[in-house]
Order: sequence, then C-alpha cells, then structure tokens
Amino acid sequence: MADVIKNRYEFVLLFDVENGNPNGDPDAGNMPRIDAETGLGLVTDVCLKRKIRNYVDIVKNGVEGYDIYVREGAILNAQHRRAYTAIGIEPNTKDKKLPADVQKAKEITDFMCHHFFDIRAFGAVMTTEVNCGQVRGPVQLNFARSIDPIVQQEVTITRMAVTSEKDAEKKDREMGRKHIIPYALYRVEGYISAHLAEKTGFSMDDLQLLWDALVNMFDHDRSAARGKMASRKLIIFEHESPLGNAPAHKLFDLVKVSRKDLGRPARSYEDYQVDLNSSALPAGVKIIEK
Repeated sequence: MADVIKNRYEFVLLFDVENGNPNGDPDAGNMPRIDAETGLGLVTDVCLKRKIRNYVDIVKNGVEGYDIYVREGAILNAQHRRAYTAIGIEPNTKDKKLPADVQKAKEITDFMCHHFFDIRAFGAVMTTEVNCGQVRGPVQLNFARSIDPIVQQEVTITRMAVTSEKDAEKKDREMGRKHIIPYALYRVEGYISAHLAEKTGFSMDDLQLLWDALVNMFDHDRSAARGKMASRKLIIFEHESPLGNAPAHKLFDLVKVSRKDLGRPARSYEDYQVDLNSSALPAGVKIIEK
C-alpha cells in the first residue's frame, strides 16, 4: 500500500485525573490501580486502547475500513465469519485452522486488517474456532505510570432511593462507596513500527487518527467514576528511516517531568514542570508536539 507509514515513531503522552478513578482494579474492589512497591498509580495499556477504539468508533462511524473489532458486546466468531463470507469459503470449525490454501489464508487475515482499525493498529489473536490467524500490530503502549505516588481515597456517597419495597420499610436511602484520586499526572510511552505497519496496512491516515485519538479521547469518555481527565501533552519522535535512528529509551529520557517545589501536594497540571531536552536529540529524529 502506497500510503503505509514509512518511518518509525515513539511518543510520550501526559494525561491527568482530578477527583476520579482512571483505571479501577477489579481484584482490589475497583480501587485505582497502584504499584504496591512505589505507590505510583498505574493505568493499563488495555484501558488506554479502549479509549482510542471508542474515539475512532465515534469519528469514523460507518466509514469503510474503520470498524472496531474489540467492541462492547461483540462476538468475535461473528466478526471472523465476515472474512470467510467475503472470500466465499466456509471456516474449518472442526480443526480450528486457517485454510490450507496459503493465498486464501492470507486473504482472510488481510480482510480483517483492512476492515478493522484496531487490528490494523494493535494487532489481534484471532485463532478461535473460526480462525482468522494472528496479527502483530505496529502500535504498542506501555502501562501508564503516575509521576508521584497516588493517594487512593474511598468516599462515602448516599442515594435518596432504595432498591426494593422491603428496603423501604427499614430506610429511606442507601449508602455507597466511590474511589477517587484527588489528583495525579500520568505518563505513558508508546511505539509505532514501520516494519509491522507494512504487514497490517497501517497508513498515514491511520497515524493521524491515532494522534487525534490520543489528544481527544478523554473528552469522549466522560463518566462520574472517572472524574476530570485530560490529555495534557503529546510528544512525538519521528525517525527518518523505518528502522529508526536512535534507541527508544534514549528518546524517552529526553522528556523529564517533575513536580515543582510547592510545599504541598500537586493538585493541577501547572504544579509540574515538563522539560524536553531537544538539544540532545539524536541525528535523524524529529520532535512533534501536540
């Protein structure tokens, strides 16, 4: 494909939360995720990919090639059958294998990459009984980690209603719990491989859509549980070549985030200092800020 990306990219995204829970841990009563050793807050890559998917689904709803594979209520086998129907063959549900014909197998996997943005970007393991193969995506994210240790707070709330008639005989309201972080700034790092993009067909249009999603995704993900969340800064490192011109970790080290000496806990983005050491940028790498 002529418009498939030709350059390697890395990026750093800073986002924050105020009086909300950015990513609850179901194994801890849905408390905000935390690194037990350091006290730093965590947000999983799966959580962030969900927000990217939701943004793309809103912006590209009904547009050919931008369907979402992993969506709420989706039945994956039904998604896979669309590829077999398009190719005009029946899936081998007994052996759960791709067609023996190599070209047919490739057409099935290519169909999934072409029709689903999140497969094209993140990849997918589609080896269910309706087998569409396995794709390694060019876009990968690390876990997000807060700059400072977080304080998990459990807030008691009341509801001026009860669940059943039986409850009404004993009380006129019910109590509940809400888990929040008063404030935290998070940093997540990501990678985009031109080599893998060539295999999935991840294009320059897809890349621009990804940047737009990272900047705007929280504005379309509002809920009472998540509080006030926002993308604060996106720093992109664009290499001149598909293989890249510098190791990713050296580029990430150019971005330093520190809390200002306030004598109090941070409560806003302005309480932090973001330093980008562009003077140490390796040759062949360009910085884009959004």
